[in-house]
Amino acid sequence: MAQTIKDRCFVGTLVLALGGFGADGAPAAGSATQAAPRARATGADLVDLSLEDLANIEISSVSRRAERLSDAAASVFVITADDIRRSGATSIAEALRLAPNLQVARIDASQYAISARGFNSSTANKLLVLLDGRSLYTPLFSGVFWDVQDTLLEDIDRIEVISGPGATLWGANAVNGVISIITRDARDSRGALAYAQGGDQERGTGVRYGQGLGDDVAYRLFAKHLERDDTHRADGLSAGDAWRIGHAGFRVDAPLAQGRASWLGDIYDGRIDQPVPGRKRISGYDLQGHWRRQLADAASVELQLYVDHTERDYPGTFAERRDTWDLQFQHRFSPYAGHDTVWGAGLRSSHDDVTNSALLAFLPAETTLKQFSVFVQDSWQWVPERWTLTWGVRADRNDYSGVDLQPSLRVAWKPAPEQLLWAALARSARAPSRIDRDLYSPSVPPFLLAGGPDFQSEIVNTAELGYRLAHAMRGSLSATLFYSDYAKLRSLQPTNPPAAFPLVLTNRIEGHAYGLETWGDWLLKDWARLRAGYLWQQKTLRVSAGGAPDPSGLRGAGNDPRYQAVLRLSLDLAAGWELDSSLRRVGALPDPHVPAYTALDLRLGWRPRKEVEVSIGGKNLLDRSHPEFMAAPTRSEVERSFYAKVLWSY
Repeated sequence: MAQTIKDRCFVGTLVLALGGFGADGAPAAGSATQAAPRARATGADLVDLSLEDLANIEISSVSRRAERLSDAAASVFVITADDIRRSGATSIAEALRLAPNLQVARIDASQYAISARGFNSSTANKLLVLLDGRSLYTPLFSGVFWDVQDTLLEDIDRIEVISGPGATLWGANAVNGVISIITRDARDSRGALAYAQGGDQERGTGVRYGQGLGDDVAYRLFAKHLERDDTHRADGLSAGDAWRIGHAGFRVDAPLAQGRASWLGDIYDGRIDQPVPGRKRISGYDLQGHWRRQLADAASVELQLYVDHTERDYPGTFAERRDTWDLQFQHRFSPYAGHDTVWGAGLRSSHDDVTNSALLAFLPAETTLKQFSVFVQDSWQWVPERWTLTWGVRADRNDYSGVDLQPSLRVAWKPAPEQLLWAALARSARAPSRIDRDLYSPSVPPFLLAGGPDFQSEIVNTAELGYRLAHAMRGSLSATLFYSDYAKLRSLQPTNPPAAFPLVLTNRIEGHAYGLETWGDWLLKDWARLRAGYLWQQKTLRVSAGGAPDPSGLRGAGNDPRYQAVLRLSLDLAAGWELDSSLRRVGALPDPHVPAYTALDLRLGWRPRKEVEVSIGGKNLLDRSHPEFMAAPTRSEVERSFYAKVLWSY
């Protein structure tokens, strides 16, 4: 016993040594791991989450059906509930830093730039994000407002992060990746939970109560509040961007019409400071119903409907009210032996009403956009347990550019039970948004900037080659090579050259990107797990032949690091103690230039009783502050911070 405790203390000291290595600026290895799909919100020995369990975790976002992670022919990483708990994250955006195949950059107190395989910006538009199947995409700019996307983190079952095209199943905007956030069934969150967290820069509280009504019916209610202080510029001046937001919601799971149904709802309200002329206001609500019925011979049908209302008021800039409803149908069956076929259709309608300002306008100020889609995909095990061929195609119709066809082809080979080699070809499209077609600045003629009346969908054709090794020699490994060819990307073009203005949005940028993403998991001891990940990418873009030079210098296509790496070490120490460290290295951003940085996060947790968890931690410990995005000198710095948290559950 004494030797075991001595060993654990030695590995704990290694955590600090890793931090010192990263401070010298050497590229550290990367992070993240897969863990059990229903990892508990309570502490557990790492041995309980065996590598075999991790390989056998069931995911659903790659093929719209439950399958083992080790069998998924895609570059997919799973963030589990236990990963989130031990990270100290307080929001979904912060939790996404755990995925080595995502670029996550904090912009200020409330904003993040998040993307996969490049093209990152404050309005990144090539990543589809789902929360329990509800799309978080906004037709305003084809992206996600991260300041309002949240839920009680303790209720998240897992986050499935797919890098690479997923448009055949999920539709437009799943160009470079899909993030699917999946919360627990209400039957798995019975009882009470409460937490309070405080620190030098942010504070938060949350409560949840769940109850069963018999064996098959359960519900839960939750509420949470989060606030962050102002960020600061490099010169020490306050950015005046403090953020506070409250969320509340519910979930009910119950039998219905020979199937099973879920009803979910969420409401939020927040304020964001700005120096002038007044606070920003963000608010909204959503309601969702999902029904699934299992049929004979492993067939099933699913139906989902949700409504979503959002309001966003930026004094001096613009205000928007948007109402969206979305209906999705899916049918899965096996037409022949060895085949698994899924097809479906969807209809979405989104109505918005914008209050324009002198600075910018959306014209027309009020509009309704509709989108209709149909898809089919078939997986054929032509050699059972060895070879699988998957093909599919999707047709999306939008009001701006018409119909986009998005096919895909994948082949997977298992040379051994613990190995998977796969290859894929796919075509994806990013549908035009309100910004692309209807944005004008200033709000009255003569315009300096105008949306493109002929703006079309952006197109990408991608080839991938991947390898996965599962639970071999106390470790696992995933690696993917990718090459993407882009066409019709958004550009700025002068309408009357050589005059610089007015500018119009067009589709004149093309080019390619290629890279490698890899991560691994190593169980050093039954109580010590090391996880690493690395992403390297190269992007080359140009203005297509016949186009005038883009005055933005291709800046609008995104600002991405050439590489990033993360190393995470998790230890279960004696007597209910946990120690977690995360070291990440992010390469420099080219335009606008942001220096490379290395950051170390530490967390120490203690469970004195089964119902109580106490933790303290620090983030960005290697420097006083550093920038992660935007241009100097007005950009915000991400500062060193400390926190303490108490969680009680019963």
